[in-house]
This record gives sequence, C-alpha cells and structure tokens, in this order.
Amino acid sequence: MNIEMDKLACLVLFWMLPLPFVFAADDVVFPSGDITLHGVVYRPEGKGPFPAVVYNHGSAAGMISKTGFDALGPVFASHGWVFFGPYRRGQGLSASAGPYIGDQIAAAEKNGGISAAAETMVRLLQTDHLNDQLAALAWLRKQSFVQPNRIAVAGTSFGGIEAVLGAERGTYCAAVDSAGGAQSWAEAPALQALMIASVRNARAPIFFFQAENDFDLSPSKVLSAAMKDATKPYEFKIYPRYGSTTQDGHAFGYFGSAVWADDVFRFLDQHCAKK
Repeated sequence: MNIEMDKLACLVLFWMLPLPFVFAADDVVFPSGDITLHGVVYRPEGKGPFPAVVYNHGSAAGMISKTGFDALGPVFASHGWVFFGPYRRGQGLSASAGPYIGDQIAAAEKNGGISAAAETMVRLLQTDHLNDQLAALAWLRKQSFVQPNRIAVAGTSFGGIEAVLGAERGTYCAAVDSAGGAQSWAEAPALQALMIASVRNARAPIFFFQAENDFDLSPSKVLSAAMKDATKPYEFKIYPRYGSTTQDGHAFGYFGSAVWADDVFRFLDQHCAKK
C-alpha cells in the first residue's frame, strides 16, 4: 500500500528564497507523555513575542524530513513567524522514541493486506502521532518568545492529515493542510471518514492546497466541500503543476513557497491577527 512514503531527499527543487537574514535552527526537546521528543525551532529577528506555527512533517524515514524543515523554517521566520518542526516518535531526531510509523504500516500490510495497513495508519495518526503534535503545541505555548493565542498548525502529506486533526483537537488560530492524505485517500475509506469528521468539527479555519500534479486532488476538494457544508471557515486552492512528476507535486508544500507564500501568510495573518 502506497501510504505517504515521501522521499524528500530526491525532491530538493529550487526552493531557496532570497531572505534578508540567515536563520539558524535551534534543536529542542519536549515531553510527550512518558517519552522525550526532539524538534527544531526557527525564530524571526527581534525580541518578540511572535506568532508561531507547529509544522507537521510527513512519513519519510530517518532525517529526510529535515530537508523540508530546512526549506520552510527560514520562510516562516522571514515572515515574522516562529517555526516549530517537532519530530514525532520514530522519525528524525526522535527516531529512538518509538517505532517508525512506516514500519508499522508495512508490517500490518504484510500480515493483513491493504485494509489492515489503512487501519493501522488511521489508528496511529489519531493516537500516538496526534498526541505528539499536541505535546509540541503545549511546549510551544509555554515559550516566552511565542504569543500563545497566535499559534497555527500546518503540515504536508501525513503532516497535512495531522494539521486537520489538530484543527479539531488543538487550540490553534488557523490550520494549513498541504496534500494531506493525497497518496492514500483512495485506498483508505477510514481515513476519508476521519478527516471529514475532523473538518466538520474543526475549531480553526483551514486552508487546503495542493499542486495540480499531486497524487490525488480529492482530499482538498472533498474536505473543503465538507467545511462549506458545515459552515466552517476555509480556503481551497489548486496550484499549477510543480515539477514534472507526481512526487514533485506532492512535495509542493515543502519546496513551493515561492508560489504559495503570499496566500498562506495572508490566510494566517487574517485568522491569527493580534487581538
């Protein structure tokens, strides 16, 4: 079952923007229940406090998600936002904190087929991995350089799914879902049901976006329609093709900020305005 196994190492496209400062990442640790997780923080120039985003990575193994964080952190910081990229259990700097979700899904598929893989994916994303996301939010809210009432959530691929779940379960001012579920939507009806229920119950507005050549545009179309039906605030946009392959299109949320930044930061500024 092809479930969000994004290989970011081969997708480093022309993402670098001309930025006025050189932004460096700080490595941090934070608790999630009885385990310790790691993450990276990029901060804007100045004293703060600043608005912030919890950015959820995809399902890539090892340190591959670092490529996405390295691309996005300076973009958010240059727009005046703290960027917090937490590594969920089993991945990146948190690899030793638990099993890798990709291995768990693969084992389920080997033993029970595609339906078992999908069930495992959905279960883990709404339990262990959502718990890790909310633990990251709790840590970020306590930092003196962050405005606690101006924290948004975002993510790409599996991270986009987490952003949707966070919009329901967390206390965010806004959410941004880039390609959440695009590679697994058709094969996982349980994921469809979970995400539709989450957007109907969302406590934050959500901006859904994808590149035209992503694996499947159904998630953004269906979820934005569900929010419209539930009279929830949302935005939805399909951008032109990015790169030459579906994998390039799927990585648009990481490396296409030159295209989507104006829309995303307008959305965040609108819904996370100072009060």
